[in-house]
Amino acid sequence: MSNNKMQEYWGKNLRYLAILLSVWFIVSYGCGILFADALNNIQIGGFKLGFWFAQQGAIYVFIVLIFLYIAWMNRLDKEYGVDED
Repeated sequence: MSNNKMQEYWGKNLRYLAILLSVWFIVSYGCGILFADALNNIQIGGFKLGFWFAQQGAIYVFIVLIFLYIAWMNRLDKEYGVDED
């Protein structure tokens, strides 16, 4: 792979990481701490939504983000011909 292609590949990889880390930060810090009081007006299964995000929701979102990163990277690897298939 040429140097230009490697830089392009790495740039897309970093862009994916920035997007996913931003979502993770907003959900874990924003919903669990900053917006907890506003979210506590909504209840899910008898628990306040701010509490749910702080205790469980952020973990579920994090797991989804892991699988999304895997899918994005597999697609990116195939696009640049560096996949393991």
